[in-house]
Amino acid sequence: MPLLEITQQIKELHGCRPNSIPEDVLNSSEPQVLRGLVADWPLVAAANKSAEQAIEYIGQFDSGHLLTAFKGEPEIEGRVFYNSDYSGFNFETLRLTLGEVFDSLNKQAIGEQAPMLYVGSTMIDRWLPGFREQNDLGLAEQSPIVSIWMGNRSRIAAHYDFPTNIACCVAGRRRFTLFPPDQLDNLYVGPLDFTPAGQPISLVDFSKPDYAQFPRFRQALESAQVAELGPGDALLIPSMWWHHVEALEDFNVLVNYWWRNTPAYMGPPLNALQHAIMSLRDLPAEQRAAWRQIFDHYVFDQNEQTIEHIPEHIRGVLDRMDEESARTIRILLLNKLKQ
Repeated sequence: MPLLEITQQIKELHGCRPNSIPEDVLNSSEPQVLRGLVADWPLVAAANKSAEQAIEYIGQFDSGHLLTAFKGEPEIEGRVFYNSDYSGFNFETLRLTLGEVFDSLNKQAIGEQAPMLYVGSTMIDRWLPGFREQNDLGLAEQSPIVSIWMGNRSRIAAHYDFPTNIACCVAGRRRFTLFPPDQLDNLYVGPLDFTPAGQPISLVDFSKPDYAQFPRFRQALESAQVAELGPGDALLIPSMWWHHVEALEDFNVLVNYWWRNTPAYMGPPLNALQHAIMSLRDLPAEQRAAWRQIFDHYVFDQNEQTIEHIPEHIRGVLDRMDEESARTIRILLLNKLKQ
């Protein structure tokens, strides 16, 4: 059965505009499509006329810094992935100017058989200074990282991001297929430390799922939600939701906003997972059980009773986390990891 026939549509919200996104939307624990959110952006207006006008508009902000681009042969059908034996990847990484990226896109064969060219997460303020003065959501309180994504037809494997994400489609069309965090077991996720672009990805090819190799993927599809965005539309992807992304046109541009709801000094949780794999995973079962209880006590089920019996002046890292205590923990970890 085709993927889109067994997925749910994501809740849609109409009438939002930049600088006026409701707080309950920004803090939503469920994905939400924000139709027309950035329809008034000048880049969207240019893209609605033609890819050439969109390219001309973006080009006026070019800083001249080299971009990182992925290039894949037509046979990969736009799928950014590993090579056949998982010894590397199925694309080459290039360093190009913005002009070279656009020239390459213009010279490529048109259609689904074109070589893939994909410029991933590129910070707008560095590479396109001045762009956000005319095209921006105005999320000052969230202090987001704002990035641009450009290319032709591509397929990005399902992955999660720790920050919350608002993805704004400004040229072309994109299809997002999302899964809640509890579908981890059913998505057949690959390595943590050897990935195409930094995040662990699902090994399932969504265009032709191999249910013999990945049988539990059928269960994941029961929880899947799908949304297709056109120019001016946006999608809020909550933290830790898995999302598979397809760029559906010969020219596509997306601008996204990432922010976390906790202070940056707390660090990425993936670091803790990798350290736990090194230190805990291969312990004897009874020791793992003991450490599970300790983690529940101090981390997952922590409350006031956890430390109320300890005098405040000696609670140390068990006390309320702030930038100073986070720095203390980092120094402690660095010293221990050097041993």
